[in-house]
Amino acid sequence: MQSKALEILVGFFVCLGVAAVFVLTFRVASLDSYGGGDTYSVTAKFANIGGLKTGAAVTMAGVKIGRVRSIQIDPASFEAVVKIDIASSYDKIPEDSSAKILTAGLLGDQYIGLEPGGLDEYLADGSELMLTQGAIVLENLIGQFLSSQTGGEDDKLADAIGKLANSLEQQKAQP
Repeated sequence: MQSKALEILVGFFVCLGVAAVFVLTFRVASLDSYGGGDTYSVTAKFANIGGLKTGAAVTMAGVKIGRVRSIQIDPASFEAVVKIDIASSYDKIPEDSSAKILTAGLLGDQYIGLEPGGLDEYLADGSELMLTQGAIVLENLIGQFLSSQTGGEDDKLADAIGKLANSLEQQKAQP
């Protein structure tokens, strides 16, 4: 009789462990609620979304207010069209707000950060965010830095040496 009670107790703890892993998985994947069940949808077009994925967080002032619902390509402009679900409790976001694709840490996940505008009209279901800034691609940034360091300095140095040589020759030519 005692072994049967022990088996039931062990089974209970195994079920409890599986439930804990399930809850932890949803917390780590950030699938927990962000402010309620009701949402409204807005869209934003970006030239480059980097590694943004469906389900990524949408934040304002560091507070999670929504999620990325879908990402598609606009066949006319070849821009990424991102559909965003925002919790209906955040219904006073100005219509002229801007959206940026940001990175959590140096190499972390990407998310959308909203910065509020100043209009008295607010985003509603079906609105479009007009002011957007795409993802900053680290490789492009490093490439621009390196090209600005090598090309520009050599040309400036050569110009300075040339001007110095010309002025020295002019001084020699003068009696």
